[in-house]
Amino acid sequence: MDFSRRKFLALAGASTVGTVMLSPLQLMAQSKLRGRPIASKGYGSLKSDRALLLDLPPGFRYRAFSRTGDLMSDGNPVPGAHDGMAAFAGPRNTTILVRNHELGPDRSPGIIAPEAKQYDPLCKGGTTTLIVDRDRQLVKDYASLAGTSFNCSGGATPWGSWISCEENIATLATNKEDSPKNVSKKHGYNFEVPSKSQGLVEPIPLVAMGRFNHEAIAVDPTTGIVYQTEDRGDGLFYRFIPKERGNLAAGGVLEALKIKKRPQAITKAKFPLRQPMAVEWVRIEDVDPDTDSVRVEGFSKGAAQFSRSEGLCYGRGEVYFCCTDGGATRAGQIWRYLPKNNTIELFLEPSERSLMENPDNIVVSPWGDLFFCEDGGGSQYIVGVKPNGQAYRFARNAVNELELAGVCFSPDGRTMFVNMQIPGITFAIWGPWSERA
Repeated sequence: MDFSRRKFLALAGASTVGTVMLSPLQLMAQSKLRGRPIASKGYGSLKSDRALLLDLPPGFRYRAFSRTGDLMSDGNPVPGAHDGMAAFAGPRNTTILVRNHELGPDRSPGIIAPEAKQYDPLCKGGTTTLIVDRDRQLVKDYASLAGTSFNCSGGATPWGSWISCEENIATLATNKEDSPKNVSKKHGYNFEVPSKSQGLVEPIPLVAMGRFNHEAIAVDPTTGIVYQTEDRGDGLFYRFIPKERGNLAAGGVLEALKIKKRPQAITKAKFPLRQPMAVEWVRIEDVDPDTDSVRVEGFSKGAAQFSRSEGLCYGRGEVYFCCTDGGATRAGQIWRYLPKNNTIELFLEPSERSLMENPDNIVVSPWGDLFFCEDGGGSQYIVGVKPNGQAYRFARNAVNELELAGVCFSPDGRTMFVNMQIPGITFAIWGPWSERA
């Protein structure tokens, strides 16, 4: 579709009181363009890639590496289904990437590991760790988490680890679609992978964070609270308050968000924009049920439903998350939660489906632009949003019409990393970011 028609509406108003440094999304709201169709060329019109991999604006380049089937440093093939990812600072100006693989028991190539290092030997998912040098060359790669199921997204922690989320609640007991018999343990947990681990970590499920269809997490560095999304049509938005900051395995309290004096199924129909709403949190008592009932308990206590909440990020005191098929047109929404004020608001929603195709992974860049990966029909783009509220296409999957995922930035802000889920490729992208920075 022509980008002149990809207009963004409903850029939400600022609601943080007494904040001196505004977030990029607050700046959007204060621009004179608020509430009007907005489009921008951003870094320029995308140029067709001769290699037919990734279309980018003029002046930008990419390097493709760690493709499915390539031989890794540990002697095993790169697993398939590259998904969520985060970047960490490594020694000698390297960048460490920890990357999810959304693989179930019947998928291949999967992660190969000794049985003693696998959570469930019948499952093929987990994470790989990649070391990339300052020239964006792959130096080393190896499996770092094994035996988990459908590791979709996750999130980085302030203490330098990646939380890998299982988007699956498989058990031994049933033959339901989400609970195939070919597993040997319960699934639906988060697992922690230190970025500087030199090999496979002990696969310890973080049970207290809940057993449900996990999608992503984001940590508030000022409090240590972990926010969580659930990829269900009737999923909830959660927070986990750890007993010990930086030690999630020590346990804590799981809660679900409730909007005061508002309908619970708020993403099933048209919802007012730019209206900060007070929230409270209801405690989840049964965090590790045998059935997929965490969201049922939360809803019974008044928690709000968010349709297919997926991408989640934290930036400058605010938490943003995507409802991939939320809204009146089912084209998606972006919500904003402000921990300081304990309020939530519908931040962004297109007026028609052609304006935004199902936002998924989301990140705030080091210089303030917001980037998200689409996961809708037709061509798949990375879309950027400037601080003044203008949206633009930044990259296009030139291989197929399947999703890009795992968008993140190197610690120095010079390189964007992103995954093409199928056929499974990781990209390093660089260029004239300074025009925006």
